[in-house]
Amino acid sequence: MIKLAIPAPELATIPVFGTNEEFPIRRIYCIGRNYADHTIEMGGDPDREPPFFFQKNPNNADTSGEFPYPPETNDVHHEIEMTIALKSGGKNISEETALSHVFGYAVSLDMTRRDLQSDMKNLRRPWEIGKAFERSAPIGPIVRWEDIGHLETGSIQLDVNGKVTQSGDLNQMIWKIPEMVSYLSRFYDIAAGDLIMSGTPAGVGPVVKGDKLVAKIDRLPNLNIVVV
Repeated sequence: MIKLAIPAPELATIPVFGTNEEFPIRRIYCIGRNYADHTIEMGGDPDREPPFFFQKNPNNADTSGEFPYPPETNDVHHEIEMTIALKSGGKNISEETALSHVFGYAVSLDMTRRDLQSDMKNLRRPWEIGKAFERSAPIGPIVRWEDIGHLETGSIQLDVNGKVTQSGDLNQMIWKIPEMVSYLSRFYDIAAGDLIMSGTPAGVGPVVKGDKLVAKIDRLPNLNIVVV
């Protein structure tokens, strides 16, 4: 039996919709610029180039319904994303078998300290300070794919204070779900408990304290967030 030198850190989990079960989080991968209109909005080239990923930490995921405005920033942006939850993994997974590793899907937000991310881009340094901060990944319950099918199409929309700010369709993703899973497995040993945040459509913008966000994806429960 292993004797721990300190108490074990709390396991980060997400509720599974319609059950009393919790989904344990192992890793969080985030794909960058996976919608052409958002790529253009961020000054990139929307042509289909190899995807790139960055990571958030498991305990960045938050299911409280509140987003505390983070320190050391004056420009925090919202980015609505569909999250893919994996029930299994491996190496060099083929696109043809990739969907067999999916457990389900959830609505999520990639909250971003945009000013700090921009500073890191200019300095050619990693983005973690702008992306992987406390409670930077608000997320709703995970819905099993068997209950809704695989989400290859469907509306994705974010309302801020009752006004639509982001709107698109999942079929506009440059890299589809099987491609993301397969590509990641070439570089990482992906496994059960991994989450993949699949990118955001155009319309990202700043939030301030008091804002009320409603994130919506067809066939998934809405994610309601208050900035505090």
